[in-house]
Amino acid sequence: MKELSLHILDIAENSVRADAKTITIDIEENSQKNLLTIEIKDNGKGMDAEMVTQITDPFITSRTTRKVGLGIPFLKAAAEACNGHFSIQSTPCVGTSVETSFELDHIDRMPMGDIQSTFLNLLVGYPDVHWIFRYGIDGKKFTLDSEPIRESLDGIPFSDPIVLRYLKNEINNGMQKIKNIHKQETP
Repeated sequence: MKELSLHILDIAENSVRADAKTITIDIEENSQKNLLTIEIKDNGKGMDAEMVTQITDPFITSRTTRKVGLGIPFLKAAAEACNGHFSIQSTPCVGTSVETSFELDHIDRMPMGDIQSTFLNLLVGYPDVHWIFRYGIDGKKFTLDSEPIRESLDGIPFSDPIVLRYLKNEINNGMQKIKNIHKQETP
């Protein structure tokens, strides 16, 4: 995978396959610490300690459609190559938390990619999941919570063209606002 947004998509889809009802995606850029942190938490079925220790092995996967799982091992390698870290905590019947960090300005750090489209695709593709998306730069945050939106739609699907346009604008405008605030505050 050549973009972090694709890694996020992969891990979020792992959470969906683990029957998570709530998935939180936190992305934070901290210029003072020169750190990009990504955390994905879910309340899915979780994993036992043995599986957690094996999860970074590309030849260990819970999928039945193929015998290798490269997403998490590649993400871990990418983080460590950029002076970052990778950690995963999981408890059976409670959920899983994947956290990774990268040196923000490291020359080998892959680009974020189209995180707006990634999140929109998750919302529309998995409408029964409660999604919480947070994107922050130096303490300023944009949050999109799917539950209040779902309630106000009163049965209208996220895939409805008008709703889709609204969600896309909400995500793009929210993230752009945070980026603009950051540019104004950065000398």
